[in-house]
Amino acid sequence: MPQPKSLQPEGTSHGTPRLTGDGLTLAYDQRTVSRELSVAVPDKSFTVVVGPNACGKSTLLRALSRMLKPSEGSVLLDGGDIGSMPAKKLARTLGLLPQSSVAPDGITVADLVARGRYPHQSLLRQWSREDERVVRESMRATGVEDLENRFVDELSGGQRQRVWIAMALAQQTPLLLLDEPTTYLDIAHQIEVLDLCAGLHEEEGRTLVAVLHDLNHAARYATHLIAMRDGEVVAEGAPGEVVTERLVEEVFGMPCRVIDDPETGTPLVVPAARERARAAHTG
Repeated sequence: MPQPKSLQPEGTSHGTPRLTGDGLTLAYDQRTVSRELSVAVPDKSFTVVVGPNACGKSTLLRALSRMLKPSEGSVLLDGGDIGSMPAKKLARTLGLLPQSSVAPDGITVADLVARGRYPHQSLLRQWSREDERVVRESMRATGVEDLENRFVDELSGGQRQRVWIAMALAQQTPLLLLDEPTTYLDIAHQIEVLDLCAGLHEEEGRTLVAVLHDLNHAARYATHLIAMRDGEVVAEGAPGEVVTERLVEEVFGMPCRVIDDPETGTPLVVPAARERARAAHTG
């Protein structure tokens, strides 16, 4: 069985990656999460970041989206420092679905999704039929079209999550970052959202970066997988190269078997039975 690759940001067949982080030190106040962290997001990939809780996955995504300024190092988008880009230019290129989003009081679903078109507005270009079409398509793709006149704060957690995804889609950026996009969703809606993301990648050529907790979902949908532990990238590459029994136990502390998914042929992680897991931890 192939062993996972060590951290070396890799180039792609599409040339120099558009989005990279070089020598990043990431911290909140006095707590440092990562030091000397370097990543390169392959262009036109569906990149998924996995790892245990508090390993730095969401922190990395916040840095890549300019929500968190690195203490050291730089994030580059198309060769320029992301920190110096005009906000609207950045918003036309890179979209973000954060882990926790709060809607303004009293806003309807349609109005919130329409805010995704803000980066495309200007004094010379106001709301257009194209904006209306994109908003409609985004709501239809995420299954919230029937909720358009409902207030967002009246919706269930799963419904709200799909509305936020619709807003991110309406932004129509070539790069889209999603921090735990399946949070609050039941299993059927999780698959719907991930299928939607796969379609954006495969059919529209968008570059996606997502943080996911479910390793099997990550292995099934990702074209490029980044595994993190303790603020570091410990392995990256194709899921078939990264997801091994050794890697899962080292990163997640979970004895397991890795088999072929009968539907897709991608790695499928089967946790060890209680007796075997207990023996592994005490042996």
